[in-house]
Amino acid sequence: MLKATLRGFLAHKGRLFLSLLAVVLSVAFVTGTLLFTGTISNTFDRLFRNTSADVSVSPHSTQSVNQPDLSGSVPTESDSLVAKVAAVPGVASAYGAVEVSGVVLVNSRNQDIGSVSGAPNILVGWHPTAKSVVQLTSGSAPDGTGQAVIDADTVSKHHLVIGQELRVIGPNGSFPVRMTGIATFTTTNPGATLVFMDTAAAEQQVLGRPGLITAVNVTAAPGVSDDTLKTRIEAVVGSSYDVDTAAESAKSSAQQLGTFLGVIKDALLGFAGIAALVGVSLILNTFSMLIAQRTRELGLMRALGASRQQVNRSVMVEALLLGLLGSTLGLVLGVGLALGLIRLIAGAGMELKSGDITFSWSTPVAGYAVGVVVTAVSAYLPARRAARVSPMAALREADAPGQGASLRLRAVLGGSVVLIGAAALLGAATLHKAGTAASLLGVGILLTLVGLIMTGPLVARPVILLIGGWFPRVFGSVGTLSQRNALRNPRRTSATASALMIGLALVAALSVVGSSMAASFDQQVDRTIGSDLVVQNSTALPFPTEVADAVRSVPGVGLLVRTQATRATLVTADGSRSQEVLVGTTPGLDQALHLTLRSGTMAAGTAPYADAEHLGIGSRVTVLFPDEQRATLTVGAINVVVNAQVGIADDPVVGTATLQKYVPGILDDGLFVNLAKGADEATVKAAVSAAVAKDPQVQVRDLADYKTLVRGEINILLNLIYGLLALAIIIAVLGVVNTLALSVVERTREIGLLRAIGLSRRQLRRMVRLESVVISLFGAVVGLGLGLVWGLAAQRLLALKGMTGLSIPWTTVLSVVIGAALVGLLAALGPALRASRLNVLDAIAHE
Repeated sequence: MLKATLRGFLAHKGRLFLSLLAVVLSVAFVTGTLLFTGTISNTFDRLFRNTSADVSVSPHSTQSVNQPDLSGSVPTESDSLVAKVAAVPGVASAYGAVEVSGVVLVNSRNQDIGSVSGAPNILVGWHPTAKSVVQLTSGSAPDGTGQAVIDADTVSKHHLVIGQELRVIGPNGSFPVRMTGIATFTTTNPGATLVFMDTAAAEQQVLGRPGLITAVNVTAAPGVSDDTLKTRIEAVVGSSYDVDTAAESAKSSAQQLGTFLGVIKDALLGFAGIAALVGVSLILNTFSMLIAQRTRELGLMRALGASRQQVNRSVMVEALLLGLLGSTLGLVLGVGLALGLIRLIAGAGMELKSGDITFSWSTPVAGYAVGVVVTAVSAYLPARRAARVSPMAALREADAPGQGASLRLRAVLGGSVVLIGAAALLGAATLHKAGTAASLLGVGILLTLVGLIMTGPLVARPVILLIGGWFPRVFGSVGTLSQRNALRNPRRTSATASALMIGLALVAALSVVGSSMAASFDQQVDRTIGSDLVVQNSTALPFPTEVADAVRSVPGVGLLVRTQATRATLVTADGSRSQEVLVGTTPGLDQALHLTLRSGTMAAGTAPYADAEHLGIGSRVTVLFPDEQRATLTVGAINVVVNAQVGIADDPVVGTATLQKYVPGILDDGLFVNLAKGADEATVKAAVSAAVAKDPQVQVRDLADYKTLVRGEINILLNLIYGLLALAIIIAVLGVVNTLALSVVERTREIGLLRAIGLSRRQLRRMVRLESVVISLFGAVVGLGLGLVWGLAAQRLLALKGMTGLSIPWTTVLSVVIGAALVGLLAALGPALRASRLNVLDAIAHE
């Protein structure tokens, strides 16, 4: 039996190629994802470990390490702390560090030459140590005001040269620098732009005055552990400072990166799962057809004495061989995919080296588990069905017994699953609790998908009769034959179309969600923004107050409202605390935004916070600011929620003067501009843009620009998802090709007879193509219908978050239908050509 199995496997290697390709792609996606995310994680872990000081001391901040400094202020401390820390027993050396994220670097043409990957632009005081992340490779170190060293990656990307004049825009305004040297990373560049300045100059120009630092970096004396030194330093500096060892600093940085990596990894593995699911459908269909074609062969084995278990094992061994071979090839392809992703992310600014690719034992284990398990599961049911065929029935090439009863049972079970899934989707669309609704949505999507796959053979007949009903009228007898061929084996047709159905259902659902989100944001912008122009930082960070002065001086500018933000802890009279974003505003916010006050006059308060804390007009709230300052404020108004996209959502609002009293030097994070009476919007917008041009990160937008910006962000996300879903659709196309190719082999004698009674080669090719088109359209129609239902249920869930707009992208739906027809035509090219080239006499004599 083993010899027969191996010979059978090699004899059908051509037929199994496309199934092998499905396994290869599924495994490659899983292993490539694991290799890619593992490489990023290990590279950054190594970076953090190698560059963290033995112990670092920094001012304590109430802000979360995962959140930016909304106020634009930088936590600082007097450099007298250095001497205090240096005197601690066990300290070999200590120095004051200056490090500020979020600065902007521009060239003489006022072009932003900082990071484009989302990584920060960091200004660092020059102080080389054994753990420095860079080393000076050209030019000289910065010495005094107006000099800077730039990292080599930024220099290379923007073709900078030593001696070039640049400008730095920091929290306290902008200032010119001249590049005196180039610093090369000693490890992988995370994509950040680094600007090194003389420490004393950085204190003055970036932090605002000499004698300020952002941290003290400490090197431990030989024989003194980091933990021991940390304990000693904490006893000296007290609880007002955060004292971290190198391991703790590296862990904190890795946790921040881990959140980002987790999202990428989960998304990629999710699509790998989809690819594996589609692969299961393809391989299951392939093995079903192969076993159906080998019915007589298996019956002969049974007649010669092979038991059911031996026949079952024979098929499963073939499947395992296919899984092992596919997993091995998929692992190799996964390495190539990981290298491709590394190059792709390098193009976005995150520099990873191909030589840093990280292998771990879990990657091949996961790859082989996916490949072998997917193939084994896909082959089990056909193998079991083949083993149950009696020897005499198999020799007569009869179908497996009980298929009619099997389909009826499948219809009952599948219909029940669909009804339960539909009930879950209905619950998700009607419930008002977001958490429960989200859970029901997930259950509903899973059950309706499984249920439709189960009932697919029964759904196939009415849908194909509807889709292909016009084939006989247009294509005559050829159209009739193609339609009947698709209906001949509804189980096979359904299995072939289900792979396409899965991919297109996800595309349709995500299209509805994305289009509805964009429509909701458009509605919110129209409903909430009352100003003509909005000025904001493209990096979502605050900008110097001098921008507001420049805008105010533009002719045609009427009302100008400035907003600021900081994180603070709000304490109500009953002692309850909550972390909030506290927004500051100059007078006129109710004219710049369409505010609806529930009660009071425009001063402070928002409905969600007030309702959650049971506050009313006149209630007292204690505010704890980041630097531990405390203020007691009175609720003067309660307003409804304002659009989160303009920087004010359900946040408490206070006057700018109040905020500046407790957060001196706070920067603006937005400007709302109303035009003076009679001013032309286009003219004023151009003038305002020119006035802020020296700050390239500051953007001037009208309402149309705002909507375009939001839609662009949504489209970027959707295009990424569509690109990943393309893998599932590619595998689905392979399924159609595979089914048609095997179908041509299965119907060789029939094709020969059709040719013998007068069917031309051209008509034969058309028949195969029409059969492929109707199968593809069946998968597209069912998938689109399912996806639209998913999308509608998801939109109702979004409505609980305020995104009430509903938009169905009919252009996308129509494009998918047309695309499915083209997919069917392309998938049929090879099988149709092969069928037309069959020799008529050889085909009639085929066994």
